[in-house]
Amino acid sequence: MSQESLLKVENLRVSFRINKKDSVETVKGISFEIPRNSTVALVGESGSGKSVSSLAIMGLLPPDTSSIAKDSKITFEGRSLLDLSLAERRQLCGKDISMIFQEPMTSLNPVFTVGFQIGEVLQLHMGMNAKQARARAIALLEEVGIPDPASKIDAYPSQMSGGQQQRVMIAMAIACEPKLLIADEPTTALDVTIQKQIIDLIEALRAKHKMSVLFITHDLALVGEIADQVIVMRNGEVREAGDVQQIFEQPKDTYTQALLHCRPTLDSRPWRLPVIADFMHHQGAPLEYKERPRGLKGNEDIVLDVRNLGKSFYSREGFFGKKEFKAVEGVSFKLARGKTLGVVGESGSGKTTVGLTLMRLHQATSGEAIFDGKDILSMSNKDFMQYKRRIQIIFQNPYASLNPRFTIGQILMEPMQIHQIGANDSERSQMAYTLLEKVGLPAVAFHRYPHEFSGGQRQRIAIARCLTMKPEVLVCDESVSALDVSVQAQVLNLLQDLQEEFGLSYIFISHDLAVVKYIADQVMVMNKGKVVELANSDDLYLNPTQAYTKTLLNAIPRGLHS
Repeated sequence: MSQESLLKVENLRVSFRINKKDSVETVKGISFEIPRNSTVALVGESGSGKSVSSLAIMGLLPPDTSSIAKDSKITFEGRSLLDLSLAERRQLCGKDISMIFQEPMTSLNPVFTVGFQIGEVLQLHMGMNAKQARARAIALLEEVGIPDPASKIDAYPSQMSGGQQQRVMIAMAIACEPKLLIADEPTTALDVTIQKQIIDLIEALRAKHKMSVLFITHDLALVGEIADQVIVMRNGEVREAGDVQQIFEQPKDTYTQALLHCRPTLDSRPWRLPVIADFMHHQGAPLEYKERPRGLKGNEDIVLDVRNLGKSFYSREGFFGKKEFKAVEGVSFKLARGKTLGVVGESGSGKTTVGLTLMRLHQATSGEAIFDGKDILSMSNKDFMQYKRRIQIIFQNPYASLNPRFTIGQILMEPMQIHQIGANDSERSQMAYTLLEKVGLPAVAFHRYPHEFSGGQRQRIAIARCLTMKPEVLVCDESVSALDVSVQAQVLNLLQDLQEEFGLSYIFISHDLAVVKYIADQVMVMNKGKVVELANSDDLYLNPTQAYTKTLLNAIPRGLHS
């Protein structure tokens, strides 16, 4: 083993049992090394085996349903991790190897304060008493950039934003000054600015503590910002490995080339985004598409006119008082027929509240939304019923937005039955089959359940469900943010095809500015409930007028770090 190598994985094979007789191999003999004081990125789509590999290193695979092959080796500083006892493994993986998980809200215990949870790590692994642990926890919170750490230490996870929760997870992970930090998709659910802060923070901590980082992600653009070396995985195998410059500038494997080209870029807007299959079929030759024009001329037919929209939430203050929080304040815009309005901003900017208020899932505090000559915000529920099918929403989480007890056929037919679309169930089921085909799903999907589909397929089902209503306006609330770059490209292509075919108008809410640049004609930037800037897509990205917009644009990951 070379002197500078910290962790060495050799021929790692992991299998999961699917029933009493059969098992499936998810990691198929991969090998790689992590040198001391460096960052190695493990890149691949969902199902590539990258997270399973990290759990194998940590010893967190479920013992009842998973197994590691006998000839597999994982060596850390010369010690074989797979030969350690449970107690030895726990001591090592709490102190010398630590991990940041993807979803901080499910990783932090909601019933304990963040100070207690950080202190528990310090008392268990560093032998500190409660007073020492508290002082060290405050210092750690300050180190990871939590404002007012002395008071925040007594906060519960639910009282912190997503970005702050992730910082708490990082504080816990570095509490014992580990030699190896494993970061599993630590920025997937975060805004572009918070994402940049977390990436910068991990890099600064790595340099300060001279530790190594295994950074797991599906976003190659992000990898260029942080990694020294890159390992590309697909279907449980390593497709390509090399230093970051070589992977970005001279990728050898067709799959790596495909991953690099699937993501929308800021300098072009092809008619269609290439997907993985395009590259695999064309042996890596990038497909040439003409540029897609975007923008408004000013003479378009307006389908939705929103004027001075406001939404406040109230909380109790004292015994009799109440405190007002203005989530949305004085928002006005016009949505052109057959066009896309992109809505961007950080978490808490009010962009999702705008979408939910227009859908009447929140009750507007003030303002109007003129749709077909009528204010849909002030009409009764009975009157709104006929408008409800004309303005639909695709939610962010494709796993939570479909009823797990319904088949896909039932999910698609239920709204048609409620709104009496189609003469009978036979006609409705035929319409459902047509819509499944339209969104690129096979006819057999009709009789299956949501859990039998991937995230990208579920999002297609959610889109098909919206289309059953034959809507005119579609609110897309972070509808591609949870998807792999290749699946994201497929869904964006689908949304553009549907817009061309049906003349749909989109309100596209997202924190991913590269995606918004690609799909939007006009972009509205929001901050603290107010509209900061509203302009045609190309104009806003080339010449932003507001400092806040410039900050958002500067945070977009652009590939290789300088």
